[in-house]
Amino acid sequence: MSAETNASTHAAATRPALSAAERRANLMKALGPGILVACAAVGGSHLVWSTRAGAEFGWALVGLIVLTNLFKYPFFLYGQRYTAATGESLLAGYLRQGRGYVWIFLLINILTGMINIAGVGMLSGALLAGYGITALSVAQLTTGLIAVCAALLLLGHYKLLDGMAKAVIVALSLSTLVAVCLAIPKHTVPPADFVQVSPWTWVAFPFLVSLMGWMPAPVDLSAWSSLWMFSRRDQTGHMATVRETSIDFYLGYLSAAVLAVLFVALGALVMHGTGLTFAEGGIGFSNQLVALYTQTIGEWSRPLILSAAFITMFSTTLTCVDGYPRSLAACCVLLKIAPQRSFASIHNVWMIVSSAVAAVVVLFFVKNLIQLLTFAAVVSFLTSPVLAWINFKVMRGDNVPADRRPGALLSALSWTGLAFFAVMTAGYVYVLLK
Repeated sequence: MSAETNASTHAAATRPALSAAERRANLMKALGPGILVACAAVGGSHLVWSTRAGAEFGWALVGLIVLTNLFKYPFFLYGQRYTAATGESLLAGYLRQGRGYVWIFLLINILTGMINIAGVGMLSGALLAGYGITALSVAQLTTGLIAVCAALLLLGHYKLLDGMAKAVIVALSLSTLVAVCLAIPKHTVPPADFVQVSPWTWVAFPFLVSLMGWMPAPVDLSAWSSLWMFSRRDQTGHMATVRETSIDFYLGYLSAAVLAVLFVALGALVMHGTGLTFAEGGIGFSNQLVALYTQTIGEWSRPLILSAAFITMFSTTLTCVDGYPRSLAACCVLLKIAPQRSFASIHNVWMIVSSAVAAVVVLFFVKNLIQLLTFAAVVSFLTSPVLAWINFKVMRGDNVPADRRPGALLSALSWTGLAFFAVMTAGYVYVLLK
């Protein structure tokens, strides 16, 4: 344990006890980074993959979704817990293990960042087209939305992001819960001759990998929550403790996990057994997505549901336009490519570059929304074992106080998760080579 950690531990031990009101106030100041991760997660993985899982396979994939959330849980937890325990970012922990680990994260993020921004941005553009906008194509709407996100972040920074995320999560959670409750008594009954397609075949394996890739989010988002903790500290003047960080993390992560199951339920109750499948095109897919709600709540709710879905995806796009460039800027500072005092400027540069590249991808290289989202989700899953292992390694580092390192149960879950990712990755490679 370093001298700095010893000093901070001693200070914590001698600090006067806080009153209940002061503890509540500090907790409110700490809430944010974990909820932001949930906001980023709900967009692509839930609206797209969870609903498709329910529509195509009924309830068959609920267990896999729960397992995926469980196996990724330790590696997301480590992002915030490491920062709360050591006072430095998760990526700084990567550097302690060696510069090569930071380079690995940097290269993976350059690859996944542009693709994922393009993917969530294109879904946002498709939903925006649902308002009857026909003068512009989905690609053009997507480019405009990504540009708006970048401009808002350049002007509003973290405060804007934090405020929007909390409102969006609450609104989407309530509307989805209402839709599921209303769908239960009048759920679709498959016809007698309906043949259930099994997801447990090699043919369906690519879909399973896509589902897991963004469920609840790519593992590299664990570094975002770590970095956002410093932004939250700058905003409120309070650095979250390990306890406060845990509450923030569990609020966000459990919300994302529960919502994933609710979206599966919505797809299973409304579309499964009807013979309908989700369209590959952006506008068709977004219309079907909104119809999942309106068929249960009522046609009167279409404008409200469309707005809720669009705001959800817009906030996800906003989060990604901030998160990927933020982690790339942090890598540049840690690798001495840029000085610490230039972090804000480097962050802005990466934001502009990432947005521009994502727009180029959508405008010139992608015509099919689901194809783009599938590619993005698969790449995210294939990088999961690498980043998850590094997170686990960092959390067991000598600079982490012994009582904050993973215990026997968390370590066992981490090793099981790593084995699961490795086996599923090998299965996907096998399918590709068949």
